[in-house]
Amino acid sequence: MNFRQLDLNLLRVLAAIHRTGSVTAAGKALSLSQSATSSALARLRGHLKDELFVRTPGGLKPTRVCERIAPEVTDLLQRLESTMNAQEAFDPVRSEVRWKTSLSDLGEMMFMPPLAVALREQAPHARLSNVAVAAEDLAGALEAREIDFAIGILNPRHRGIRAELLFREHYVAMSSGNWRPPSGRANGRLTPDQLARASLVVASPTATFHGSVEKMLVRLNLSDRIVLRARHFGALPDLALSTDLLTIVPQMYADNLRQRHDMRVWELPPDVSPDYEVRLVWHSSTANDPAQVWIREQVHRLFRR
Repeated sequence: MNFRQLDLNLLRVLAAIHRTGSVTAAGKALSLSQSATSSALARLRGHLKDELFVRTPGGLKPTRVCERIAPEVTDLLQRLESTMNAQEAFDPVRSEVRWKTSLSDLGEMMFMPPLAVALREQAPHARLSNVAVAAEDLAGALEAREIDFAIGILNPRHRGIRAELLFREHYVAMSSGNWRPPSGRANGRLTPDQLARASLVVASPTATFHGSVEKMLVRLNLSDRIVLRARHFGALPDLALSTDLLTIVPQMYADNLRQRHDMRVWELPPDVSPDYEVRLVWHSSTANDPAQVWIREQVHRLFRR
């Protein structure tokens, strides 16, 4: 192959198909038609004298040649993008940048309002959108720049993904102000027997980073105590306030609810609620992008503890 004759735009197509496993998806990511993407792949196959991708029942699979060069191509393209972006100055007052994040419904309630205040005060022309991304697709979305960062119970172990601990959290129980345990004394911490006798309402979103509540209850053989399952954490306060049901939520959410509702917080029995870690994650290709550095700094300032 004569490298000097290679159209370097073809390398972007190679990286996109390798990432998505689909010509159609790669074309959408690059704003190309399917025919243009297929044509680019054909040209690249000719240059490299290799099929690069073969069709299987599970979709396109890379050849050995592709597996050898595609990660290097992706890394070089990301480094080039980072270098080019680093040359741009960022003025939050004038910038019209559009950031995209991925937050669960609870994350949207906890993190979006403080971020909105910061943006309106410091970057009034900027925009921030919350994009629904399944946890298993997060690394690909960050790599494809479909989102810029995410906050949640996340620890992706993919090449190029960076993560930073913001804080550690644990779960507590909440009820209406007049709720009392069905047995024993009410001293602010539930006993295992009191928790086992309580009727529960929990949030079970279809896409969330907070699946740990149900896992915890299954581990304790208490899943049969769940009377109601809501799709969103936002429904829990009214459900608990208007019934005799107990709900289990993260401490951060409980502190927020207690400021606005007549609700009582109950500590869970020792060793029942495991701690979990909330992280900020982003892609290494944005490590030196001034706009991305700025928004990550706001996340650090607001939520790191």
